[in-house]
Amino acid sequence: MKPQYVTVSFSGGKDSTAMLLHMMELGEHIDEVINVDTGMEFPAMYDHINAVRKIVEDHGIKYTHLANKKSFEYVMLHQEIKSDKFGTHYGFGWPTPVIRWCTRHMKLDLLKKHLGSLREKYEVIECIGLACDEFKRLERPSNQQKGHRHPLVEWGWSEADCLDYCRERERDTGWSQLYDLFNRVSCWCCPLAPISELRKLWEHYPELWARLQEWEDYMEAHPPYYALFKLNWTVRALGERFAKEDRARREQRTLDAFGGMA
Repeated sequence: MKPQYVTVSFSGGKDSTAMLLHMMELGEHIDEVINVDTGMEFPAMYDHINAVRKIVEDHGIKYTHLANKKSFEYVMLHQEIKSDKFGTHYGFGWPTPVIRWCTRHMKLDLLKKHLGSLREKYEVIECIGLACDEFKRLERPSNQQKGHRHPLVEWGWSEADCLDYCRERERDTGWSQLYDLFNRVSCWCCPLAPISELRKLWEHYPELWARLQEWEDYMEAHPPYYALFKLNWTVRALGERFAKEDRARREQRTLDAFGGMA
């Protein structure tokens, strides 16, 4: 019989944060906290992750940071890829709902390798931060494997409960205000985000939106892997749409103001 080894998957999001900190409050045994970093989190999220890391390490718990040696940008634009259709070309291009290379290359492969090495010595228990109201995600076979544990489900905590818990501990965790702006917080460059969320990125993080445009310009100049950023939309077209909507709103506010003075 191998000894048990308890790991906690910590992304920095509200659910994994709430799971990790409440497990610590309850005095549950944790052998290792694992953070897999794509390199594409919002700057404010990294502030939060570093604050939680300090809490974990101050409690004497091992904290492991995993990251691909190749950057997200390199894999997307420059990594050599061989295929029957295109021959040898470079870069995967934008992630899509069908080809989510980012999840595999920047997260899953690294975690699988790390956990595989641990399983040579231990019976690994993976604590995963899925809330009790994430029904579709909980039903996926990948989230129901042997050794998986879902503490938030055991406690009956919803996504809203997790967010409330994190807000209550804002001072200790360096909690960012990203959840005041976005409904879900993941990689800032994700094309799978709803257009309403991308609009917030365009409005509040123009420097990050400019990077998206730079990547699109590069991909347009280097076929064959160029594809639309989002179904029916390029980055440029979305930016133009947001700017047009913004102008229309400002004009309407001006009309409303003058109307109120009449």
